[in-house]
Amino acid sequence: MKRKVLLIYTGGTIGMEKDYETGSLHPFDFGNIFKKIPEMKLIECEVALHPFKKPLDSSDMGPKEWKIIANYIGKNYDEYDGFLILHGTDTMSYTASALSFMLKNLRKPVILTGSQLPIGDLRTDAKENLLTSLYYASLYENNEAVIQEVAVYFEYKLLRGNRTLKYSAEFFDAYQTPNYPVLGQSGVHLNVERDFLWRPLPDSVFHVDDHIDQDVLFWRIFPGMQLDHFTEIPKVKVLVLQVFGSGTIFNTEKTKKTLKMLRQNGTQIVVISQCVSGGISFGKYSNSNIFAEIGAISGYDITAESAITKSMHLMGNPKYEGNFEDNFSQNLCGEMTLALKN
Repeated sequence: MKRKVLLIYTGGTIGMEKDYETGSLHPFDFGNIFKKIPEMKLIECEVALHPFKKPLDSSDMGPKEWKIIANYIGKNYDEYDGFLILHGTDTMSYTASALSFMLKNLRKPVILTGSQLPIGDLRTDAKENLLTSLYYASLYENNEAVIQEVAVYFEYKLLRGNRTLKYSAEFFDAYQTPNYPVLGQSGVHLNVERDFLWRPLPDSVFHVDDHIDQDVLFWRIFPGMQLDHFTEIPKVKVLVLQVFGSGTIFNTEKTKKTLKMLRQNGTQIVVISQCVSGGISFGKYSNSNIFAEIGAISGYDITAESAITKSMHLMGNPKYEGNFEDNFSQNLCGEMTLALKN
């Protein structure tokens, strides 16, 4: 049985080709993708194309586009066995994270991929990324999808989407999930690490929840930072605060006063680590005690991209019972490791 995969092209480097006379890049007609990569016809799946009317640079991808993609997948969920999203690399982790929260109880693969070099470049990584992503997007066993979550495939690795971060603008191996194992790897064989795959709750029903509240601010602290800036910003619903190590910040009365003022004004504070690996542990060092005192929320080992999009999705969402703190502290779809909690 041939599986049906819907390929959604949003834009990005993967859809570019080089004019070797001028050396400049320009987009090609994505309807000709089967001519560019004829090997696509050899894969045991049927591929339908849905390109954005106007391909976007990934820096232009945001909440509006996340909603469009999520709702398009929802509209076509019953018709296709898997979904492949071609995306620019700079914000792919944001889109993957947002979709993981919007697409509830997935039982089909949603794979995002792109490339560091254009599809028309002689040394492009686009072909392998696209072809292997199609394999993962159409991978079924016993009439059940092997991948049932939002994932990123890049340079021979399949990664949980809401755990990814782009760590290199130079190398083909551009993405990592430092706090979660690789879901699969392609070599001579197409491997899947089944113990690490996410599964929805039994009897849960797929649906789309595209709620997004953009009243979220991200701030990275640094030594010598003047906290007066915090008091000058307008009131924000959620402040994602990226701090040192396992959750420390400068231990001054001014720091405590400023953070307490933000909380008293109704701002939720989500604390995440500047470290690529590891996470937040309130109370491990005395300089983290202020966060427990003011009722800040630990992001544990969540990425910045995932913390931001999760906050956008949860804040003011009427479909969630309980308060923002309780909902954020849950591991909703594999985005963080609660074992770090004290």
